[in-house]
Amino acid sequence: MKAILRFLVALSSVVVALPATAALNVFACEQEWAALAQELAGDKASVYSATNALQDVHKVEARPSLIARIRSADLLICSGSELEIGWLPLLLTQSGNARIQPGSAGYLEASQFVPKLEIPKVVDRALGDVHPSGNPHVHLDPRNIAKVADVLTERLVQLDPANAEAYKARASVFLERWRAALSRWEKETVRLKGVPVVVYHKDMSYFINWAGMREAGSLEPKPGLPPTPAHLAELVERMKRDPAKVIVYSPYNSPRAAEFLSERTKIPSVMLPFTVGGTDKAKDLFGLFDDTIGRLLATVK
Repeated sequence: MKAILRFLVALSSVVVALPATAALNVFACEQEWAALAQELAGDKASVYSATNALQDVHKVEARPSLIARIRSADLLICSGSELEIGWLPLLLTQSGNARIQPGSAGYLEASQFVPKLEIPKVVDRALGDVHPSGNPHVHLDPRNIAKVADVLTERLVQLDPANAEAYKARASVFLERWRAALSRWEKETVRLKGVPVVVYHKDMSYFINWAGMREAGSLEPKPGLPPTPAHLAELVERMKRDPAKVIVYSPYNSPRAAEFLSERTKIPSVMLPFTVGGTDKAKDLFGLFDDTIGRLLATVK
């Protein structure tokens, strides 16, 4: 009996030691939104990213481990605009989690809260991997990060009002730092204005638009289709007539096409981090833009 009493006393002390409010479970489809959620929530949330910087988010597999994770999510944040169309609907269906279904407070598509680029006038699969709602890679315009941060803060407060002041305080600090960084980045990218760039995929459009660069070509013959010898040969001839200053690709792209074009045109190629974790320096959202801008400036000097 004494042993049982000692066990009950010990158990009660463990329960008392638990935090009054359990952490909010955040399921992010991409690393950039996981990083933003962590900035805003701190230790008030447990944040999980379904993908990493070395994955092509268009081609993620709806694994059982992702289904298990999303079942416990209180908040889902993704890019949206059909970027995750190949895998997220299955996760949502299999999750049985009403908290994060479309239309609920726990469902957040970042691209719905920012101005979108490249909304097609015609949707035709013959044109490649075209997103009917526009280009979904909105995170590479730093102004969009601030807009999504405001919306995400509101959702955190709505879902976890007990920690509302903590979320608001962290958001205030983050946005102050972000505005200061944005001012610095705008000065640094003056040298990039008008610079013609060859991309691998349409994943850099928001950065190119924000920095005032010019897309001079794409290694993909059509969005989502891998580079072909015929297309690369045509691109080599085009670069002879109207050369770009730099060829860029992301960590999840094979570098071979960029290297092929670079060797034949003498245009430098550079891998850009694309998202948080894409390079050693891109450890957070600030590092993502610091390293992207730094790599471009070092290449086009």
